[in-house]
Amino acid sequence: PGVAAACRRARGGTPHAALAGLAGAAFALGIGELVAGADARLASPVEAVAGEVIDRAPRPLERFAIETFGANDKLVLVAGTLVLSALLGALLGVVARRRPRLGAAGMAGFALLGAGASLGPPNAGPAAAVPSLAAGAAGVLVLWLLAQRIPAAGASLPAAPAPGAAAVPVAPAPAGQPPRARRGLRPVPGAAPAVPVAAAPEAPVPVTSGGRGSRRAFFGLAAGVAAAAALAAAGGRALRDRFGAAESRAGVVLPRPARPLPAIPAAAGAGVPGVTPFVTPNAEFYRIDTALTVPQVRAEDWTLSVTGMVDEPFELTFDELLDRGLIEADITMTCVSNPVGGDLVGNARWLGVPTRDLLDAARPTRAADQLVGRSVDGYTCGFPLAAAYDRPSLVAVGMNGVPLPLRHGFPARLVTPGIYGYAGSTKWLTELEVTTFDALDQYWVPRGYATRAPIKTMARIDTPRSLERVSPGPVAVGGVAWAQTRGITAVEVRVDDEPFRPAELAAAVSDDAWRQWRFDWDATPGRHTLTVRAVDGTGETQTGERAETLPDGASGWMSLVVTVDGRAG
Repeated sequence: PGVAAACRRARGGTPHAALAGLAGAAFALGIGELVAGADARLASPVEAVAGEVIDRAPRPLERFAIETFGANDKLVLVAGTLVLSALLGALLGVVARRRPRLGAAGMAGFALLGAGASLGPPNAGPAAAVPSLAAGAAGVLVLWLLAQRIPAAGASLPAAPAPGAAAVPVAPAPAGQPPRARRGLRPVPGAAPAVPVAAAPEAPVPVTSGGRGSRRAFFGLAAGVAAAAALAAAGGRALRDRFGAAESRAGVVLPRPARPLPAIPAAAGAGVPGVTPFVTPNAEFYRIDTALTVPQVRAEDWTLSVTGMVDEPFELTFDELLDRGLIEADITMTCVSNPVGGDLVGNARWLGVPTRDLLDAARPTRAADQLVGRSVDGYTCGFPLAAAYDRPSLVAVGMNGVPLPLRHGFPARLVTPGIYGYAGSTKWLTELEVTTFDALDQYWVPRGYATRAPIKTMARIDTPRSLERVSPGPVAVGGVAWAQTRGITAVEVRVDDEPFRPAELAAAVSDDAWRQWRFDWDATPGRHTLTVRAVDGTGETQTGERAETLPDGASGWMSLVVTVDGRAG
């Protein structure tokens, strides 16, 4: 019986111990957020660890996250980091119940992990580790405090009377029946006669808690710690808001372009409801990058350096950039992670300074063959230097008539048509480095992506949707096609196994922008497969050979299945 009771006590305290660890972890993360709010250069432990996960994630996992969650991949990563932190905290609480020093050491080790992640970015200084170290100290303190106050498992039950204590009253046995018989037990032959239990007044028996507090006090303390953690996290976020760049962006007035483009003609639309608009609204434009949180860069503090293999390196401010003469360009951007038929593609009218103008001022050397764009957070893109001259590559400051949105690179970014975004379109740009491909690998090259990344010809069906049911008769099939720098000259559609037939193209606005198309289909009842392909401006037909997004972008024809109902109307 004594062993069984001990086991019950051990099991009974585990949930409380896990709650103690969970509260300790929450408080640690809250303090980390609060300390990180003291300076714009500091990162909270959650951001630091999640950022390190982004940098070190295996390629299949990274591809799965982008293809599955798209623009929400970072939100999912942060949520996953918080869940893992909670689980680790609960585990450390259980450990600390029996071995407090080991639990505290585990919490400290978790803090050191965050500190190491904070020092990972190339522009991080020693102070970057302070939020994680402060979080670790807070977590250890709270875990130790709560572990000492975990209530005894049997605290709410009467304890066995100690020697010399008043006996608990027991109802007398019926006349002529030994006490053991009340529990269905037979008297043991030869055993001593049962000793009557002394009667005592009925009163509560004091609970011996071994120095631990009551359950109510423990839960109250844990709730207080959780509330303090939430307040600390909210306070840290509020403090960080003062470093935001939204006010700076609101004060930017973009000059008129030196060579404004005409308005987008109505003929650029194919006239098919459900087709993606020719110009993608800023709020709907895809965002894929390695920045866990959007960098907050004030235009007043921003500078751009042109460095590397140049004869005349220089630096300029945001106002000086605006004074260099801006041009407009309609450019479709595509992410290398966009699968066949995917939506990681968008078209916008960009405003900026031609990249070649800045390079001409710096005078690159003949040996240079790569231009690297470096972000404020250390991220790098790299593409052939020649692409800054043979196409309208821009250091962009505007997007669809307004200053760049914060999430799309304010105050300035690179936009290079015909090259996947990971190589030619650095956001939050702060440096242009002229170098060679032999001397420097941009961020994604060591992670298995191609050094040079020309965008492949692609066509997409926007309507009808996959597995949609339509009525028999005339059905307008429509979508978009792109082949930046080459343009689109034809789109063809196939129904089931019939030959490909030409679709009607909307007007071309630019070889660097996509084209809408439509195909009028006389749908017959049944299940049908629609397939689309495009022909670029060089006369080359889009390949039907399937390829994954890694290492240099997906390829293949998009197909989908629709069901035509058996009767009209």
